[in-house]
Amino acid sequence: MARAPHARYAFIGDTARLPYGSKSRRTIARYAAQSARFLVGEQGADYLVIACNTASALALDAIQEAVPSSISVIGVIEPGAETALRASRTGDVLVIATDATVHSHAYAAACRARDLRALEKACPLLVPLVEEGWTDPDMQTGGVTAQVLRIYLDELLAEAASAGMNPDTLVLGCTHYPLLKPLIQEAIPAGIQVIDSAESAAEKLVMHLSGDFDAPPPFNPGDPIINCFATDSVEKFERLGSRFLGRPTGPVELVDLGG
Repeated sequence: MARAPHARYAFIGDTARLPYGSKSRRTIARYAAQSARFLVGEQGADYLVIACNTASALALDAIQEAVPSSISVIGVIEPGAETALRASRTGDVLVIATDATVHSHAYAAACRARDLRALEKACPLLVPLVEEGWTDPDMQTGGVTAQVLRIYLDELLAEAASAGMNPDTLVLGCTHYPLLKPLIQEAIPAGIQVIDSAESAAEKLVMHLSGDFDAPPPFNPGDPIINCFATDSVEKFERLGSRFLGRPTGPVELVDLGG
């Protein structure tokens, strides 16, 4: 929204079936394809940004097959690895993500294709903590999250040292994790740069937009227009989504994607 403020955005959160990070590849692909069909078929999307590392790692092919070939589909794995390549001087990259993303080794493969060494770490407790809103470092609940984070990151740094790595970049391989960025930066050495794969995906989308139009895109004038949909718990989505956006989501519509 910051980079293409005049676009019209439709966002669906599959709140009835999250988290994806603990599910099988087949289930993730089925759920993600259903969301993609909704955004294209019901909302008329021209571009799909898969704002989920797990779905990007395990379901990108299924999503591309579920929508017309004219629809551009952008995941977060490749843009995140590309940003890590630009940021890293040592060539050693750390990745924290969900179980499913780590077990797919999608980040390791994307980094290896760019001559980077990547060490991945599954952090399954972080998404539930973010969903509960336990992210404020000044609150007791934020202290619990900070302690969990420090355990994960200390283990990851120890594994990197044992492997003879000199990491200078940490990729946030889950789009929940940016809400934990202040806590993460406190828990890692000062020389490690934090990469938000969601920011990288947004930059790639803008590159697509500028490449597809010779003239300014025919977007709606004025403030960004966003329509949000959820498959369950719309009140919670409005509360948590507004924290992600830094502005109110507006009314969230409940939709049923099927089984």
